[in-house]
Amino acid sequence: MLAAGLMLAAAVLAGLDAVIVRLLAGQVHPLVIGFFRALFGLLAVLPWTLGRVDLRASPWRWMHVLRAGLKLASLVAVFVAFAHAPLADAMALTFTMPLLVTLGAWAFLGEAVGAARLLGAVAGFGGILIIVRPGAGFDPWLLFAFAGAVLTAVIQLMLRHMAHTDTTERLVAWNLMAMVPLGLVAALPVWTTPTLTQLGLLALQGAIGALNMTLITRAFSLADVSFLAPLDFLRLPAVALLAWLFFAEVAPASTWIGAGVIVTASALSLHSRRKKPFSVEQ
Repeated sequence: MLAAGLMLAAAVLAGLDAVIVRLLAGQVHPLVIGFFRALFGLLAVLPWTLGRVDLRASPWRWMHVLRAGLKLASLVAVFVAFAHAPLADAMALTFTMPLLVTLGAWAFLGEAVGAARLLGAVAGFGGILIIVRPGAGFDPWLLFAFAGAVLTAVIQLMLRHMAHTDTTERLVAWNLMAMVPLGLVAALPVWTTPTLTQLGLLALQGAIGALNMTLITRAFSLADVSFLAPLDFLRLPAVALLAWLFFAEVAPASTWIGAGVIVTASALSLHSRRKKPFSVEQ
């Protein structure tokens, strides 16, 4: 019950993260948001990092930089989607990540993929079509959410390889420390100094990201992956409720139908992998 409660709290925090991005939309460039998200996230975990993590012992230094660049790109892509597309639709498309990891592991890592997982992947992409509604009602901003899911899947595949010879603590610390300078370089061409109010929201977002990662990590230390992984989909009703409260957005039926298909397909994929380590990429 405690682990489930932590996952519910993490879902609400993920919804608040999306709300903050929407509040900053049009005022702060997504690249600037990405930089401050990394900066404040690093500041939140820096005391823990300095005391416990030996960064020099990692064998993957350049891979960490590449992973941080991909993570920054995935964050910015999702931020663009949150800023312009309906929040529930954008959040629903991020749930395609487990399906993409399944296909990537099969295509690039040579992992055996059963018929059930392949069927789940195909069904999941059917759910995508239901949400994006190609043709009438198509919102091109949703493509950024899908791009973010693709990049996150690539990162997960990299983590599978890197985690064999590196610790979770170093993977998290290196990711944040590499993202800050990369984020600054990317943000400089479009830089505008945030106001104090905007800076407060950015600081809150960074703290939310660090707390979210902590809650999920703690939850998965308390209960089985097969029980907790499907609870990650609580992010959708959480963000839908917050979008209604803050912006009067009401998700259409197609969003819930498509999301239901994606969630079912992703849960099937996660269930078939339940004996393998679950990695959290926040």
